[in-house]
Amino acid sequence: MSESSLSRQYCVVALPGEGIGPEVVEAALKILYSVARLNGFSVKVDYGAIGNPAYTILGSFCPEATRQLCEGSDGIIFGAVSKGGLLELRKHFDFFANLRPVRTFDSLLHKASLKAEKLKAVDILFVRELTSGIYFGASRRDEDEKGAYGYHTMQYYDWEIRRIAKVALQKANNRRGLLTVAHKENALPYLPWTRLVTEEAKAFPEVVIEPMLVDNLAMQLVTNPQHFDVILASNLFGDILSDIGGAIVGSIGLLGSASLNTSGFGMYEAIHGTAPDIAGKGIANPLGTLAGVILMLEQWGEKEAARSLIQAQEKILANGYRTADLAPQGEEILVNTAELVELFIQELTSNKI
Repeated sequence: MSESSLSRQYCVVALPGEGIGPEVVEAALKILYSVARLNGFSVKVDYGAIGNPAYTILGSFCPEATRQLCEGSDGIIFGAVSKGGLLELRKHFDFFANLRPVRTFDSLLHKASLKAEKLKAVDILFVRELTSGIYFGASRRDEDEKGAYGYHTMQYYDWEIRRIAKVALQKANNRRGLLTVAHKENALPYLPWTRLVTEEAKAFPEVVIEPMLVDNLAMQLVTNPQHFDVILASNLFGDILSDIGGAIVGSIGLLGSASLNTSGFGMYEAIHGTAPDIAGKGIANPLGTLAGVILMLEQWGEKEAARSLIQAQEKILANGYRTADLAPQGEEILVNTAELVELFIQELTSNKI
């Protein structure tokens, strides 16, 4: 298939960042190029600086040049940063809706920390508010007669809760129809998530609303994860709760996310950090970043390409291939980052022949 015959073209900005970010981004891009070619579209990638590398070169964790580069693109593929850059990017583009799918693989049930019979067919979507709450509220260090202290403020406008509620309700309406609302209203009564979500739910009569105290929800995710469908949470609660997904699927390296604004423009990334202890060793698991790429393809409407990546991943894992974070044992086969990429390309190509 010639480049000129590819009717659909997309422009992506890659922000590799630091640590294992550059490795997992490059791996995911190689797979993206392959699936694009096989499905009749093309992808052009521009690179931007973010985090510590950006600060070293340009004196800012999130430079204006990087923000301008992202403007007008069809999506951002983000690697990892250890300090600044990420929150600034989220706020600049108003990426208020963070989607974090957690879906188990039959071939990896034994890798999880929980009992396998409790994990089969788990399919949860975390919808996390991403541009407000305690990470963006008033904060400072100060000192008074009692000593030094610090504070961070969890502030939410009602409209901010309502707009993320609409996203979560729409997702639940298109899935199994259960929306669990994480809250802590017994201690935080002025943040009325339950009431505001229930009011918005009048437009979605088929969706069941299940308010749940966040500490109980954390326990239920461990004891009965099969119960959940869509979980709506504030910025802080969603950050913490969705990481339990790593224990559910077997490794946090498998989980990706999409951060979207009202126009549908998004940033796609793994939910893990920079992992400096393994950076540069070529053993990082790129499947979290690839999970973000799959969400980007779905957002574009390239559903067949997304489906082919999911099927390829399921087959590769079912055949016993494992990256280091999945602790290969017995007949399982340890592969590094490059070898996993090659397995994907081979699988995608063979299915198109």
